[in-house]
Amino acid sequence: MISAGDDGSPVQDQGAKKNERTRWRALPALLAPLAGLVLLVGCGSQVTPVIGCDAGAGLQPVCGFSNPEDIVHHRPTGDLLISEFGAMDGSIRGRLVAYRPGEEGPRPLFPAADAVVEPVAGWGAPSCPGPPSAFSPHGVDLEQREDGSWQLLVVNHGGRESVEFFQVTTADGRPRLHWRGCTPVPRPEFLNDVVGDGAGGFWATHMYPRDAALASMLKAMLGTDVGHVVRWQPGSGFSVVPGSAGRMPNGIERSADGRELYVNLYLGSEVIRLDRTSGRVLARAEVPSPDNSTWGEDGRLLVASHDDGLLEFGACGDLESGACGFRFRILALDPETLEAEVLLEHRGAPMGGVTVARQVNGDLWLGTFAGDRIARYP
Repeated sequence: MISAGDDGSPVQDQGAKKNERTRWRALPALLAPLAGLVLLVGCGSQVTPVIGCDAGAGLQPVCGFSNPEDIVHHRPTGDLLISEFGAMDGSIRGRLVAYRPGEEGPRPLFPAADAVVEPVAGWGAPSCPGPPSAFSPHGVDLEQREDGSWQLLVVNHGGRESVEFFQVTTADGRPRLHWRGCTPVPRPEFLNDVVGDGAGGFWATHMYPRDAALASMLKAMLGTDVGHVVRWQPGSGFSVVPGSAGRMPNGIERSADGRELYVNLYLGSEVIRLDRTSGRVLARAEVPSPDNSTWGEDGRLLVASHDDGLLEFGACGDLESGACGFRFRILALDPETLEAEVLLEHRGAPMGGVTVARQVNGDLWLGTFAGDRIARYP
């Protein structure tokens, strides 16, 4: 068993107030507005909550986290950089943490005592009003800029809808975050995940209009496209990517040359490979409720997929401690054909509700939308 407790970071309320969450906030970010409907039918579960932090089913959990929704790998230090999700409406604070495989638990990065807040021109939009007054991170992306510096992009719902720009440096062999700027997101865009374009801009998934969440959710369940992919570029601002309309876009990745985007349509239950210039869909794959995507070490696209019932969904939303047991799959998709292979399928202890699989030295590191842990799958 590997476990860790509260580290007493500057955002102590984020851990101390876990039990004060309203039920919907711990649910998958896309489906939060539907939680009230789910709860009307009652909640019952055979697998949630998962109490205890013992290994099982090939999964080795590491506890001491709070809804570790997305994960990137910082190669210079070997650390995982993890977004601990707060709430879609920003009412619950989250944070960014680092975890080094083999250690007992996370180390806070932002907010944190050693985090640097220093805006730099060229990191985000000139209209950025300054660092966020609150912070609730969602999707993250890490890449090297043209000058070799490491850039961490973070979708933020706390205090404002924005993409925050951080520079990742190394101090005493550990990653350190420097807040460098932001790009405020205009209404009605409501973002989930982000990927950099290699030139100071980014692509991001817009789920649905933030002022019409429940109506949009119901429309999407009936087959209507309610979201799309946006691009932001320095100097020209936001634009909609042609051909990207879909039913709740969630995770996003790009090809190495930036010509193609891989977009997960959560309520459409498919992954698409999109020519971002022409808007032509080059390939499709049926994947139940695909969440985040990452690139595997063999060049395939690793997709976390959700496949469970409404009662389990509701039970995860009612979670006050431990972990969610929601059934998930990790699939590896061929980058050309999107032909899929199931690498992992699991439900129950020691962890469920997986939103991301990040491969490091052959191992899969798993994050979740609801729970106190990540897990290693050797």
